Amino acid sequence: MPFDLWLTFVAASMALLLIPGPTVLLVLSYALSKGRSVAVASAAGVALGDLIAMTASLAGLGALVLASATLFVALKWVGAAYLIYLGFKLIRSAPTSGLEMPEAENITASRVFGHTTAVTALNPKSIAFFIAFVPQFIRADAALLPQFAILIATFVTLAAANSLAYALAADRLRSIIARPNVITWITRAGGGALITMGILTATLRRSTS
Repeated sequence: MPFDLWLTFVAASMALLLIPGPTVLLVLSYALSKGRSVAVASAAGVALGDLIAMTASLAGLGALVLASATLFVALKWVGAAYLIYLGFKLIRSAPTSGLEMPEAENITASRVFGHTTAVTALNPKSIAFFIAFVPQFIRADAALLPQFAILIATFVTLAAANSLAYALAADRLRSIIARPNVITWITRAGGGALITMGILTATLRRSTS
């Protein structure tokens, strides 16, 4: 994989991971309820969940690439449109009443790990997202397995670090992040970022096709 393409993937992944989707909101709610004691468990659960979802997604993607180069190019266009759709949906679904807080006495590190893993890995939207996002950084004319290994390792590492940072930040900035309007505007900003990325991806496809 070309180094500049990998750097682009890193930048895009970091931008996407900062968007407060279901997994990030779950991490924040646990951190606000229990504090930093469950931060590592949250990050580990997110990492495992993303590893499972991304591996499953790329297994199907690899079969598609090998089957038809034309379908793979079409998938890139569909992926760009899907990112724009997700952005609009995220803006429309931004929570206005704040985060739902779990009962602190029922929270343990093992429960947090299992819950975050399940939410991240078993959400059908996660697999659909990876199928839409990752092809933008795959070269169909190069060996797929090394590219997949690099992308998975990179994304899972960034996802774990992002979740840990969110959990620690929530614990330290509890009074600010707990405000309903803060989560609302962060979510809407994330939706705007997704729309922008989808548009840029479509533009890139047009200029290189």
